[in-house]
Amino acid sequence: MRDGFVRVAAVTPAIRVADPAYNVEKVIEGIDAAVAGGARVIVFPEMVVSGYTCGDLFLQHKLTDACKEGLRQIAEYTSGLDALVFAGSPYSFRDKLYSVAAVLHRGLCIGIVPKTHIPNYSEFYEARYFSPGNGPVLTTDFFGTGIPFGSHIIFENGESLPDLKIACEICEDLWVPVPPSAEHVMAGADLIVNLSASDEIVGKDSYRRQLVSQASGSGVSAYVYASAGAGESSQDLVFGGHDIIAENGQILAESKLFAEGIITADIDVERLVSERRRRNTFTENLYDDYVRIPFLINEHEVDIKRYISPMPFVPSDDRERKSRCEEIADIQSIGLAKRLSHTGLHNATVGLSGGLDSTLALLVAVRAFDRLGMTREGIHAVTMPGFGTTDRTYDNAVRLAKILGCDLLEVDIKKSVTQHMSDIGADINVHDVTYENAQARERTQILMDIANKLSALVIGTGDMSELALGWATYNGDHMSMYGVNAGVPKTLVRHLVSYFADEAKLQDNMELCEVLLDILDTPVSPELLPPEDGRISQKTEDIVGPYELHDFFLYYMLRFGFPPSKIYRLARISHGEKYDKAEILKWLGIFYKRFFSQQFKRSCLPDGPKVGTVAVSPRGDLRMPSDASAALWLDEIDKLR
Repeated sequence: MRDGFVRVAAVTPAIRVADPAYNVEKVIEGIDAAVAGGARVIVFPEMVVSGYTCGDLFLQHKLTDACKEGLRQIAEYTSGLDALVFAGSPYSFRDKLYSVAAVLHRGLCIGIVPKTHIPNYSEFYEARYFSPGNGPVLTTDFFGTGIPFGSHIIFENGESLPDLKIACEICEDLWVPVPPSAEHVMAGADLIVNLSASDEIVGKDSYRRQLVSQASGSGVSAYVYASAGAGESSQDLVFGGHDIIAENGQILAESKLFAEGIITADIDVERLVSERRRRNTFTENLYDDYVRIPFLINEHEVDIKRYISPMPFVPSDDRERKSRCEEIADIQSIGLAKRLSHTGLHNATVGLSGGLDSTLALLVAVRAFDRLGMTREGIHAVTMPGFGTTDRTYDNAVRLAKILGCDLLEVDIKKSVTQHMSDIGADINVHDVTYENAQARERTQILMDIANKLSALVIGTGDMSELALGWATYNGDHMSMYGVNAGVPKTLVRHLVSYFADEAKLQDNMELCEVLLDILDTPVSPELLPPEDGRISQKTEDIVGPYELHDFFLYYMLRFGFPPSKIYRLARISHGEKYDKAEILKWLGIFYKRFFSQQFKRSCLPDGPKVGTVAVSPRGDLRMPSDASAALWLDEIDKLR
């Protein structure tokens, strides 16, 4: 698969206890089904060749010899397949018996990984039969071929997906305080497979799910967990076949209990590698005693089998989204409260336009002042009507300030801007960038001067999406004394204002709720050009493009360092029903051009709180030269056309 994706499968076949010949057939059927579904890494449960519940039959050479022969048959079957298979079996080595994962690829057994931790408590009696495989990597004879035997083995793919590095642990290994996978990921493994035989008792499935999620999250890895199912003996236990696939803390696929079959998911290896590059803990490579075994699965073109959110900054679940909005509002307001407390100021100025960003900034200021026990009259909301201001936005700004109990100031900028244009010899009737930016800078000057007069802090309103696109007037709305929205993308600004509207409704403050809902329904605009028939004539998204697309591009470019081709592919999946190919490519090109060309504005941003994993502060997450070339990225976009 291309773009760093690889499809993995966890397979739980319906086996028979102590019947290797039958079980080999079921494993082969499972391999066929998984490969037909596009899987390239296929994981079976612990002891799938023999059955986990053989008891003292494990001491019978007849059984263990038949299992080894079964592994040979499965390995031989993989000769014509483009897949890597992990199959569990008992395995005799140097007069001891081990629970192992045999790694089978292109007709060969390329490695055997023994279980490290042998449980011998409650319903488990494994120490009666098996030895722990916690020694150095040795060589075992597999039908005349010496192959590595040990837990410190990483299987590394070739050129088609070179970042794919796989390590293995078995069942109980996951349940101990320091699992082998903790060492595996520090040695470079980004996919952990677990061959398990975990019986079911009440509530165990939930805990198992947490373990897998946590292991993948703490290891910044993918994790494939395949567990034994109902084919096992029910003499004392029942096995549920609980299969789970996770990636960096997120469950991608999960089987229903007591239902044998296959689950598959597409893991994004490139995403994992990108995440690790940002964390220096994954560059230490503390373990150098690993044996690294090459394998090769080729690149395949298949549809990506995973959900790609069209708005990655915004949780799709209502409850999670509400919690996220509450947390962000707290981060913003606590940051502002700290700045006010540190400076000893009891006043703040906010330029209030009646749009989304300034509305959110004012709501955050109110929360900060309430937190500090300061009167809201210390918040000086300044509305500054200009040539493009409409009655709708003006009325909403005035209503909002009054409802919230803030001090409202009005300064009409038309006269001063007209004089300024005359002073510099510019024609007021030519509605060019000078005409627009003169208004933005006049408003910033007013806010700064009022702040000086009142000993106040100027609160910035611009959001992260605008900063990414450079959609701000340099030393105009670009500048403030503390930018509360600097870490919030536009798609999330909208949901934050919606959150405040919902809270107002819950508090029976319908007047506030109504004005916020009308602001949410107002087109996004800087209102710097004269209205048409009293309506907004300048719509931002008609000029720079849809913010939902730009936020999508921004997230995958900065968060994971994905190239334009991969971002385009993901955007096609998530936004393809709303935008056609040409539209997505058009706005993707504009995004990269603007992002690179406008870095100089981000290099001198005012202070402001980071609220998520993506930020553009030059002091925090984004250290980028202002004169970097975008040619490399734009060339790739051109090739997609």
